[in-house]
Amino acid sequence: MFHHTKKLQFEARPEQPDPVYARKLQELVGGAYGEMTVTMQYLFQGWNCRMEGKYKDLIMDIATEEIGHVEMIATMVARLLEGAPATETARAVQDPVLGAVIGGMDPQQAIVAGGGALPNNSQGVPWNGGYIVASGNLLADFRANVAAEAQGRLQTARLYNMTDDPGVKEMLKFNLARDTYHQNMWLAAIEQLKEDGLEDTVAPNALFDEEFSEHATSLWNLSEGNDSAQGAWARGTAPDGRHEMGIVEQPEPLGGPGTTPPPDPELFATYDGSEKPADPKLSGVKGMVGRLKEKAT
Repeated sequence: MFHHTKKLQFEARPEQPDPVYARKLQELVGGAYGEMTVTMQYLFQGWNCRMEGKYKDLIMDIATEEIGHVEMIATMVARLLEGAPATETARAVQDPVLGAVIGGMDPQQAIVAGGGALPNNSQGVPWNGGYIVASGNLLADFRANVAAEAQGRLQTARLYNMTDDPGVKEMLKFNLARDTYHQNMWLAAIEQLKEDGLEDTVAPNALFDEEFSEHATSLWNLSEGNDSAQGAWARGTAPDGRHEMGIVEQPEPLGGPGTTPPPDPELFATYDGSEKPADPKLSGVKGMVGRLKEKAT
């Protein structure tokens, strides 16, 4: 259950309208690393968390906070659009500078949203649920959360330097501070997972005996020169404590030619007939369908 409080988490009131900046601010609403993304990412991580207690509560705390961030920034967008374009269009005809400002706003904010925010990024591309990461593995998810908060803070910092409006800057100062805490918080949560014995350095902490361990130790030097060999990732003990890291100076391919099988004739892929299927009944789309039918019976 969620309960809505009518007051904003932090004030979101610009000193004056700025439809161009309202469009830029849409990135923090519906961009790949915007507030809608982290909101839904944390909500699904929380709903998918299999353990009651501190981890689930933490995730849901931050998810609920992020809902408030969406509301706060959407409100700021609407207030930045106040008076534009309805009362400004006539003036824009006479003033080329103002006309350029009006021309820089997202027309959908007026046409579709009636002068409000949209679930879109700054280019008008709709928000996509594919942006979110919610795997059920808390170590993998918390690392994704650190990256999301880092990208979000980076974009907020850039937007902070794109406005001189004191009211907008005040709100962004709050967002910057929360992104600072959230990065530190997810990093601390990763260490807590390790302390609690739930996860280790590599996610998932399994199948080490099954993987080809000889390929779990070295950087393949696939760039010209050997600059990458100077990094800590190419020497010493790995962070997981299991491996000694090194570098393969001249890696060689381990597989054969990447030749694909002969195509199904009914798919009309260009082919010279140089290789025939071993058994036509087992090749192509018909063969695949036939195998599925046999398996089903």
